Amino acid sequence: MMKPEAVSGSREVTIDAKINGSSVHVIVPSKFTLAELLREKLDLTGTKLGCNRAECGVCTVLLDGTPVFSCTVLAAEVNGRKVETVEGMLQGERLHPLQQAFVKEDALQCGFCTPGLLMTLEALTNKVERPTLQQVKDAIAGNYCRCGAYPNIFKAALEAAQAR
Repeated sequence: MMKPEAVSGSREVTIDAKINGSSVHVIVPSKFTLAELLREKLDLTGTKLGCNRAECGVCTVLLDGTPVFSCTVLAAEVNGRKVETVEGMLQGERLHPLQQAFVKEDALQCGFCTPGLLMTLEALTNKVERPTLQQVKDAIAGNYCRCGAYPNIFKAALEAAQAR
């Protein structure tokens, strides 16, 4: 992995990464988290901030295909790596099958947790072609939905996996 380059005489780092398939070159304060980079520098506001301490999963994105809480990953850690956010799920103008299933099954209420859930489930369905209900439950164990839409989230996840 490439090390981020410190900008001379400052507490900033230069980051070169692939975000949602696009090359990004940006200079940020060295203390910036990945969530701050996405939201404040790149205007990718689909990634939400909830607890800001890795307890709710709202800020989940994929880092090299693995779900991570972007509130606890330093932006400098993504240098030379691949990040996927909920904005990257769109397939042209069509919703991703997981997004379609969430709409169909009413798997969201307020929608605040939805981007993190979608990213976590995307990682699961990329690894497991036909996940079981228990695998879905285990995968999203770190994602908290305050509205309690879990039964519909489970249905949507299983339906999207079947549709693949």
